[in-house]
Amino acid sequence: MEGSMTDDRNRLTRMPRLSQMSGVDRRQFLRYMGVAAAAVGAGPLLAACGDDTTSTTGGTAALTNEFTFANWPFYIDPGGEDSFFETSSLDDFTAATGISVNYIEEINDNVEWFGKVQGQLSAGQVIGRDLAALTDWMADRFIRLGWVEALDKSRIPNAANLVDALKSPSFDPTRDYTLPWQSGLTAIAYDPNSTGRELTSINDIFDPAFAGRVTMLSEANDTIGLVMLGLGIEPSTATLDEAQTANDKIREFVANGHIRRFTGNDYGEDLLNGNVWVAFAWSGDVIQLQLDNPDLRFLVPEEGLMLWSDNMLIPKGSVNKAAAETFMNYVYDPQVAAKIESYVNYICPVSGAQEAMRQLGADLGDADLAALAEDPLIFPTDADLAQTHIFRALPPDEREQFDAMFSETIGA
Repeated sequence: MEGSMTDDRNRLTRMPRLSQMSGVDRRQFLRYMGVAAAAVGAGPLLAACGDDTTSTTGGTAALTNEFTFANWPFYIDPGGEDSFFETSSLDDFTAATGISVNYIEEINDNVEWFGKVQGQLSAGQVIGRDLAALTDWMADRFIRLGWVEALDKSRIPNAANLVDALKSPSFDPTRDYTLPWQSGLTAIAYDPNSTGRELTSINDIFDPAFAGRVTMLSEANDTIGLVMLGLGIEPSTATLDEAQTANDKIREFVANGHIRRFTGNDYGEDLLNGNVWVAFAWSGDVIQLQLDNPDLRFLVPEEGLMLWSDNMLIPKGSVNKAAAETFMNYVYDPQVAAKIESYVNYICPVSGAQEAMRQLGADLGDADLAALAEDPLIFPTDADLAQTHIFRALPPDEREQFDAMFSETIGA
């Protein structure tokens, strides 16, 4: 996921949204106001808080009363009038444990954040971040570089609630270092009022009629992966030469001015104001944007779409490791995960959260909250997931060439 690193830009309205996939009837979403806070169960959390040491890395780590979490913008429920609940999950966590969270929305781009911290981490210095959410391929890079603390799984019993599909990624096959924060889909967002027609294919983004009104993502895996699919190339097994073929096509449309720019999730404002008509986009962003423009579509192209995860990991040298692990355990309680999803609207990695969301909607008597449990962009079916593709984990030498190739294309 992407977001802005600046605090003063115009942010997306913080409201819960429903999704609208192209070809699916849109459900009217009404603002939910004045709901009393839902009681979320801590599950095994409080028991996990009892111990004040961890031995995963061979030493001990005190359970401190604070930690710092670096995350992407708009990636957790805020509580209050822009939410279904009066309190946020961060508020609830502090109330349940006494641990405060210094929550920083500073990750706009994986490469950009890597550049921010690599000097300190490579020198063995502490970066002042105890938890960070990084996309699969960057989490892989951190693990390879030895910049991640191994998790004390005894502190995270709720990790057993991780959905089966995400339990054994190639970069962390036994989840010794990471747990998914959210997963998401990458495809095309567009407004048919601007394009003048419905879109069906990834290759529709190259229609000359849209010249100068197109954005792609600064995330190489997503942008090159989608263009690969449009070319009939499978991203999960693609060679570097095949990636180069997709990159060459992108370069052609950069050179002729067709592609307006490459973005993080700041494409949202351009979509809303009509500066951009067609964009490579993330599913959760589009769900949120649809309240402001219900005509926006999230296209599932006939060629398929990309699937990714942002993963919680603990940077090397964290001084609040046990507190961060306690939080990881907390958010893997299905009721807590459901509360987070009621605002975030990405794909939930926690088994049982769909049922918990249905129950929360029933308990609060709110049909809109209950309806989120049926949203295919939050809780996709097996048939939905069958249309997705995951970019191949690249070995270090190929990753370096891949990143250099794409960085030159986008002018990074």
